[in-house]
Amino acid sequence: MLCTLLWFNGLLESLNRPSVGNALELRQLQLQVLAEPALPERLRPWLAGEEARAALAGQLEQNLAAGPGPGSPDQLLQLALLSRSQGQDHTATVLAELRRQVPPERRPLVALLEENDTGNDTSSTQLARLTAPWEGDLSPLTSQLLCQTLEPERPDCGDAEVQRRALARLLAVSWLPGLLLLLGLALLAREGWLLWRRRSTPMPALLGPQLDLLDVTLLIAGGFVVLGELSVPLLLEPALRPLLAPLEAMPVRQQGVQVLLLYLGLTVPPLLILRAQLRPLAARRPPAGWLQWRWQPAGSALRGALGHMLMVLPLVALTGWLVDRLVGDPGGSNPLLELVLTARDPLALGCFALTAMVLAPLFEETLFRGVLLPVLGNRWGGAAGVAASALVFGLAHLSLGELVPLVVLGLGLGWLRLRSGRLGPCVLMHGLWNGFTFANLLLLGV
Repeated sequence: MLCTLLWFNGLLESLNRPSVGNALELRQLQLQVLAEPALPERLRPWLAGEEARAALAGQLEQNLAAGPGPGSPDQLLQLALLSRSQGQDHTATVLAELRRQVPPERRPLVALLEENDTGNDTSSTQLARLTAPWEGDLSPLTSQLLCQTLEPERPDCGDAEVQRRALARLLAVSWLPGLLLLLGLALLAREGWLLWRRRSTPMPALLGPQLDLLDVTLLIAGGFVVLGELSVPLLLEPALRPLLAPLEAMPVRQQGVQVLLLYLGLTVPPLLILRAQLRPLAARRPPAGWLQWRWQPAGSALRGALGHMLMVLPLVALTGWLVDRLVGDPGGSNPLLELVLTARDPLALGCFALTAMVLAPLFEETLFRGVLLPVLGNRWGGAAGVAASALVFGLAHLSLGELVPLVVLGLGLGWLRLRSGRLGPCVLMHGLWNGFTFANLLLLGV
């Protein structure tokens, strides 16, 4: 009962965490507007969208209204410039707020934007003089918008190389996932055809630890959720402060190392519990081990992982879209997503990548597809075991906002475990999935 209450409380508390969805939407819209000059005229409606500027202005306004403060000067300047180009009435209000925020040496630029006849007489030299006090605080997009507003006749506003890189990133985060979705749909259709024609490969025996329901409840609810996710951070964070004190001058790097160490600490209680549970069963251990890793042959493991990841991709996208339409954005995103999106430190990003793409797949697949699914599947049947373990997998992440997509991902991972009889491909699929998400965040964050 205590485990259930703590677990439920952890789920509810996840709703207090901010959602990364709005930040991702904002970054993609900024990328579209920044890349727009690098696009051929005929392709702009397809790649950048006909209303990219209006959409960006709306998203900026939404994010600034939902944020804890008035927003950064760069964001306010972007909003003012976009609002002015759209002929919106609240441009003066945004500029007034910007004037209150910035020091006196930056106010001449704001004053020029407040004039009604801006756009005809500003020279490149004058613009460079006005933006000099802002050096280092203006993003490439803001500099581009300033040039387009104050020098409307100039054909080469913005850095052409920056615009080309933005276009490459835009293609990677928008069109490439679309192509992967189509490929995933084709693989799903093929899989459905094989099942209907009864030509699919027979399921191998579902082997796993010979534990009972009480054992797996203790392992998942007690070891993973209560001791690992809820208790370890409370105990370990104070102990890590002296160790990480030398990195205080580099807070992002400090955060990256802390995330890695906390995750390593999180794994200890459930793995110790699992070791104690398996020790009495050593005499009955099957030849390939209780967890059935079976990494070899590596080629078939990788093909299975990649194929199932592609098939799960459209299903997760569909369920995410349905949740957004029916419920809205409930918030509660994994904090690691925001950290990756905003981090610039290579060591910090390396720590995040190691945690998300190696440690998490190894650890979570050990518990959920290596132990939980076989125990449930051998009692209730393979399909019921996959469904139940996927639900527990989603709930164990203590994020109500991401529950449905996580359950769908868990179904895909469980189906791969059931079909292959191996745990290694599940780890690879989980790592590929997290790597795909990580790469998208990197492309939007740079």
